Amino acid sequence: MVLVEDLIRIGEKLISTEKLTRIIEQILEHRSQGMSQQEAADRFGVDRTFISRLEGLGAVRKGSSLAVIGFPIGNKDEILALLTELGVDFSLIMGNDERWQFVQEKSGIELFNEIMSMVARARTYDVVIFIGSKQRIKWSAALLDKEVVGYELGETPITEDKHVDPERLRSLIQAVR
Repeated sequence: MVLVEDLIRIGEKLISTEKLTRIIEQILEHRSQGMSQQEAADRFGVDRTFISRLEGLGAVRKGSSLAVIGFPIGNKDEILALLTELGVDFSLIMGNDERWQFVQEKSGIELFNEIMSMVARARTYDVVIFIGSKQRIKWSAALLDKEVVGYELGETPITEDKHVDPERLRSLIQAVR
């Protein structure tokens, strides 16, 4: 089924973003199962260079340094222990009460300076995993202007602590390393 919001007009063409997404996912699934770029290109009727460029566009650069930032996290101690175990270079994990205390105990300029300092520090890492609302994940990617991998906790606003699945986070960290 094609939805109106999945259609984009480019000149005389009507493009289905849902169809594009489905085909790209199929191509990448075949590649992850060991199909060569040329075999995938032949199967889907595209040039091999398209497959190469597609993989390049979506690549999460596997860097040597990793930061994990997240809030509001209910199982903070468990997640901090996991991050320590996995050797994550920098972590900033807060529960809901802690994040509100952080915001309310500072003046406007102090809060701004503290946040800018955190942004500057986060920008020094090759990959940042951000755990939070969908909106905050988007904002962090824009602010950091680098590879941000999101672990979504829900829609904005999130007003209570959320449980983070440690094994899902472990798998995500191992995948980006």
